[in-house]
Amino acid sequence: MADITSAPPPGISSKGFSRRRLIASATTLLILPVLPRLAHAGTILAVRTWPADEYTRVTLEMDSELKTDHFTLEHPDRLVVDIDGLHMNPAIEDLISKVKPNDPYIASVRVAQNRPDVIRLVFDLKQAIAPQVFTLKPIGDYKYRLVLDLYPKVAQDPLMAIVKDGGDDPLADVLEKLAQNSPDQVPIPSVQGQKLPPTAKERPDTDSTTPPMAAIPGIDRPILVALDPGHGGEDPGATGQRGTHEKDIVLLIANRLKKLINAQPNMRAYLTRDNDYFVPLHVRVQKARRVKADLFVSIHADAWIKPSARGSSVFALSQHGATSAAARWMAKRENDADLIGGVNLGSHNQQVAKVLLDLSTAAQINDAMRVGSHVLADLGKIGTLHKRTVERAGFAVLKAPDIPSILVETAFISNPEEERLLRSPAHQERIAKALLGGINDYFAANPALARRA
Repeated sequence: MADITSAPPPGISSKGFSRRRLIASATTLLILPVLPRLAHAGTILAVRTWPADEYTRVTLEMDSELKTDHFTLEHPDRLVVDIDGLHMNPAIEDLISKVKPNDPYIASVRVAQNRPDVIRLVFDLKQAIAPQVFTLKPIGDYKYRLVLDLYPKVAQDPLMAIVKDGGDDPLADVLEKLAQNSPDQVPIPSVQGQKLPPTAKERPDTDSTTPPMAAIPGIDRPILVALDPGHGGEDPGATGQRGTHEKDIVLLIANRLKKLINAQPNMRAYLTRDNDYFVPLHVRVQKARRVKADLFVSIHADAWIKPSARGSSVFALSQHGATSAAARWMAKRENDADLIGGVNLGSHNQQVAKVLLDLSTAAQINDAMRVGSHVLADLGKIGTLHKRTVERAGFAVLKAPDIPSILVETAFISNPEEERLLRSPAHQERIAKALLGGINDYFAANPALARRA
């Protein structure tokens, strides 16, 4: 049987019929309803704030990556952040209660649905800031994270932090003059939009004719030990079976060690972080160099895939591979802290990082091996040693070219018994005293390293 739908009606040629069918088909397509593609609405999973004197970080964890815009306003100072593809939900509203009265930078925050699918955050500020806004890809237990870092317009000087911490300490005056007259200023950690603090010559109320400390005979500056509590903020480090975070334990130990060091004549300690916030690895190194530290000690609490692993370890830098597979694994885990803690790669000074890598010297490593041996010997007096010799690996935080630098794994937080000890204030004090003993032994054997200003 012939297909009647394909045959032309009487009086219409085959060619004309084909043209009419084509037009009719096109018309049919044009009148079909166009269904819009529904955009995926993002969801805020969690909101966290990390206030500190150095900077305040606000983290919004999301289930997808969303477009953001931000700008600052003056009189009064505000930071405005617009997030596309987002609707109000309890998690985002929770941000308001997360801001604490003692936050150095944020006075309050307002959250509202500014436009359809656009949430606007307005941060009322206590001072002018240099904001860094960036997104981190999922890693570990984290989904996408929108990070708002609120840095001060003028970067803080680590040396002046020691001066303020000194109070009535007679060595505070020595350190202040060192900070004002340091002839070889090491760059202070900064971000785009920040300014460096004014030098002594730039301060209108400072006598620029004041001679530097090196010109004052008979006065030694104190030995400065940079203590680096690992991890912090978004990066908890290793976690024990009882939920103990490495970042908390090592900060407690570092504070105890700082008090012991500051009680020594002509010796002072500086913390690369003094609270629960994240510090990038290269910034930790820069801070130690700025205060002209004589020694850099990074404090950690180890973890391993088997809970039976136990004991203390000390590491120095290696430029030519790790001394063991475990040391290599450990270095990778510690170096991944920047990925977990969250570094703004757009403002990260790759050139500085490369210089630190290239300038790491054999002399620094040799001194690190010496101090590491002293520290390891004292740690062996209070507990088990995982390794009886100083191990070496490519730890990024040990790459100061001119400061002997060691990384101490105080114990295995993944071992239930050692986790219990790490939680004990008495054992934290024993660890701090052992570290001080090793440090004192090192400087006693190397008096020339206690440099003059």
